[in-house]
Amino acid sequence: MSTLRNYVPIQAPTIENPSPDSSYTYHEYLPSPALSPYVACYWTLDYTASSLQQPLHRILPDGCVDIIFNLKARDASTSGFITGLMSSYEAMRLTQDQSLFGVRFFAESVRPFLRYPASDFREGPVFLEEAWGMDVNQLNEEMVTALGAAHRMDLVERFLMGILGQNNVCSEPLLEHGMQYLYAAKGRITVRALAEKLNYSERTIRRTFQKELGVSPKEMSEIIRFQNLLQELHQANTNRFPDIAAQYGYYDQPHFINNFRRLYGMSPIQALK
Repeated sequence: MSTLRNYVPIQAPTIENPSPDSSYTYHEYLPSPALSPYVACYWTLDYTASSLQQPLHRILPDGCVDIIFNLKARDASTSGFITGLMSSYEAMRLTQDQSLFGVRFFAESVRPFLRYPASDFREGPVFLEEAWGMDVNQLNEEMVTALGAAHRMDLVERFLMGILGQNNVCSEPLLEHGMQYLYAAKGRITVRALAEKLNYSERTIRRTFQKELGVSPKEMSEIIRFQNLLQELHQANTNRFPDIAAQYGYYDQPHFINNFRRLYGMSPIQALK
């Protein structure tokens, strides 16, 4: 089965477009072709605190697992951490200077790097040291002292390629195949239909998703549907919103708005104005 994903997760700062000269900037960068089966993007978030502006930084569920380096951490050993899959949004008011560099992994293909299933990281951030041992502190230090995003991407890519080269941990094949179908259907597929395509029982599929990701296939398909819908709404005029919503199976306006609000924290009109 083809491993080409037609899935590009989108995050709130891309939609809410902080102005380029503002004290709050967010950028995304593509990985090298060798890492694109695993990594959706690298991202940077920088914020210089001022009393005038305390932006709300919103994080949307995107079906991904992130490794984040806090470049302002006091101690290099605590600068790198892993955050698991989110199934609802989070919003935080930025009040202090921030400088973050992130690696956004597709949840079904992060296992070769972390050696543990993504479900192990659902409870909250885990320091890289806990997953990768003391050796990672050198990477943490290099990331903090590196000059600029290009240098950091280079460091991270070399580190990740090194892990891939020496590692024999594979992703769970049933999960990988299941996710391919979810991506292809843009999340508009039932667990029953998924079971028929995969030739496994619904129970086995639910158990595999829960064990590997910490969420059910239904939750994951909702996240993928929401992300695809968001991409289309982001590129469309507001008068097309009802048509796009219907295309994604939301046939009445209140159902669409409630569902969107649950995953974004605002109505579609507020978010995409």
